[in-house]
Amino acid sequence: MIEEIISNFNLEGELVSCENYGSGHINDTYLLTMKNASGQSKHILQKINTTIFKDPEGLMQNVVGVTEFLAKKIEEEGGNPDRETLKVYLTNENKPYYRDSDGVFWRMYQFIDQAKSYDLIESEEVFYQSAKAFGDFQRRLSDFPADQLTETIEGFHDTKKRFERFKQVVDEDKLGRASQVKEEIDFYLSREPIAHVLGDLQAKGDLPLRVTHNDTKTNNVLIDNESGQA
Repeated sequence: MIEEIISNFNLEGELVSCENYGSGHINDTYLLTMKNASGQSKHILQKINTTIFKDPEGLMQNVVGVTEFLAKKIEEEGGNPDRETLKVYLTNENKPYYRDSDGVFWRMYQFIDQAKSYDLIESEEVFYQSAKAFGDFQRRLSDFPADQLTETIEGFHDTKKRFERFKQVVDEDKLGRASQVKEEIDFYLSREPIAHVLGDLQAKGDLPLRVTHNDTKTNNVLIDNESGQA
């Protein structure tokens, strides 16, 4: 199967290794090492979890649109887009994903070498650099046409709808455990108005539609080994 995938992403050379990689828990991630005329090249291969992402085509259109937009902004600012954003490999059919003979969806990125992600924050500087990276992400995408994006998991970030579901689950109390966390439940219920704020502002036209990251964890940022920068 791996040979089928490699041939459709048109990678040059001979496969040296294919190893599980990273600490992600949604998609299956592999590090491919290829041997070719110029030495070795490394690539990140992911099997897209279509139980979670039921529209992998829309998902990848989002990724390509955002990362290509970021690459242009980074280059305009004098940065290095090869290290500061993802690069999506296209297949022989010019698609950002490959659907194999079993119907499984795969995507491939360039491997960013000499960099590390942190599951646990080891210093204030790592925390600062991660926060700065997410801030730069938002800033650079402030004029991206967000209405072009597909909502790949419907209602996932609809806080009003999420709160209604929370109240429903508390009322049903199917496992009889709500009484054990009454203090925590009351804490959230007392803050219900907060859940409506952003959605209401957007519905009124007071809050523009913007691209957001929505998974701002430190381990979603790579820190350069040499410079210490994101």
